[in-house]
Amino acid sequence: MATRAAGRAPGTGIPAIFFLSILLAACGEPAAPQAQPGPALPVRVVSVAPVSGVTALDVAGTVRLKRETPLAFNTPGRIAAILVREGDRVQAGQLLARLDTTALGANQASAAAEVVRAQADVRRAEDLFAKGWVTAPRVEQARATMAAAQARARAARFDITLASLRAPSGGIVLARPGEPGQIAQPGQAILTIGELNQGFVMRLPLADRDAARVRQGQPATVTIPALGNESMQGQVSEVGARGDDGTGTFRIEVKLPANARLASGQIGSARLVLGPAEPGAPLLVPATAVFSARADEGFVYVLEPETRRVRQRLVSLGTVGPQGVVVTGGLKPGEMVATTGIDRLREGQVIEVAPNSVPAGRQAGK
Repeated sequence: MATRAAGRAPGTGIPAIFFLSILLAACGEPAAPQAQPGPALPVRVVSVAPVSGVTALDVAGTVRLKRETPLAFNTPGRIAAILVREGDRVQAGQLLARLDTTALGANQASAAAEVVRAQADVRRAEDLFAKGWVTAPRVEQARATMAAAQARARAARFDITLASLRAPSGGIVLARPGEPGQIAQPGQAILTIGELNQGFVMRLPLADRDAARVRQGQPATVTIPALGNESMQGQVSEVGARGDDGTGTFRIEVKLPANARLASGQIGSARLVLGPAEPGAPLLVPATAVFSARADEGFVYVLEPETRRVRQRLVSLGTVGPQGVVVTGGLKPGEMVATTGIDRLREGQVIEVAPNSVPAGRQAGK
C-alpha cells in the first residue's frame, strides 16, 4: 500500500513521474511572446471646409460684345428700306434703315400750317387789344395756342429725323429682325448693332453665394473651344447688383483680350478664384464620412493629428447634395474627418493617413 501511494502525486491521482515531467518542461521552455498590435489601417481623410469654401470655380458662359444696341424707330410706319445685312461692318453715322415718310411728311406740313394760323391769330388779337376791342386774356390765349402749335411742329420735325436709323458707332450688325415693307411699331427692334470699340466680354451666371465672393478686377482664365484649347486671361469687369428674376443668378462679365476670331454667341468657360467664405458658413463633408445618421444627426470620425487616433463625434446634419453633406454643428473648419474604412474603424483607433487625402472643399468644387 505504501509503495503504491508513493508513486502518485498527492491529491491528484496522477503518477508522480508524469507530473514532474510536466513541471520540468514548463520550466525549461521560454515564455510565449505577447501578441503585437497590427499595422495601422490606411484611411483617407479630408479637411472640413465651408460649403462655399472652394477656391476655384469653373462656370460656362457666352461671349458677347460689351455693348449690343437694339435700334428702333420712334414712330409707327412702313419700313421703306433696310440697307445692311447680318454680319456687315458699319461706320459711325452710317444710314442703316428708313421709314416711308409719306404720313410723317403730311403731319409735318399740317403742324407747320397750324403754326402759321396761330401766328395770324396772335397778330389779330394784339391789334384788337390795342384798339380796346378785346381783353388781355384773349391775347394770352392766342399766344398760348401759337406756342402749342410750334411745339407740335418741332415734334413732327423730330419724328422725320428719327425715320432714319443710323449707326451710333462703328460696329457689326448682329441681328436684323425687321424687313422692308413691315409695319414697325415704336420701340420695336429693327436692327441690333454690336459696338466693336467696347470689345468682347464673357457673361457668366453665378449663384448668389458665389457672386458675393467675386471682386471687380480679379483675373479669370477663359477657355473657348471654338478658338482651340489655348486659354486666355480675362478680367472681371462687372459684377451684377441684382439677380435674375427667373433663375436667381447674378450676371458676371469677364473682359476678354482682343482677338480677331472672337464672335458674339461663342460658348466657353471661365475659372474664377473665389475669395474667402463668410464667417459662420455651414460646413461640407463627403457623404461617405457620415455614419449612423438619424433624422438631422449623425456621427463622423475626427482625426487627432498628434496621436493619429480617430474619435467619434456627433454632428448636426443639413441638406444632402451631389457635393456632399452639409454639417451645421459639431465640426470646425480645418478639422480632418475619415472618409474610407468607416465600418472597420473603432473609437481611439490609430490610423495611417492615405497619401491621396484632399481638402473637402477642393473635392467638392474642383
